[in-house]
Amino acid sequence: MPNITKQSLIQEIAKSTGFVRNDIKTVVEQFLGLVGEKLIDGNTIEIRGFGTFACKPRKARPARNPRTGETVLIEERMVPTFKFSNDIKDKINSLESLVDVDAISPEIEPVTAEQSNEQD
Repeated sequence: MPNITKQSLIQEIAKSTGFVRNDIKTVVEQFLGLVGEKLIDGNTIEIRGFGTFACKPRKARPARNPRTGETVLIEERMVPTFKFSNDIKDKINSLESLVDVDAISPEIEPVTAEQSNEQD
């Protein structure tokens, strides 16, 4: 499944609404910019039926530099987060149950306890 970019979102919105792509691009960029600004200001953005953007504090903790092995202290910081609404989570989970797992992966025969003991 390919990634969806901002440009592909703009194209899909333009196709489905019939609006000019430049106008949609302006709206999408303004929306994303406003979300970023509000998060920087410490606000939480809740979009009902979709999810919530917020900034949460992360505690200071020790970490290890993978190159040198030296232990360094990562300072306390704010981390932007997004939590999907229950509506979106439910829709995603209902889609997963509709996917035919057998069509994606080859059939794997279960191993019985007797077969497992024979291999040991």
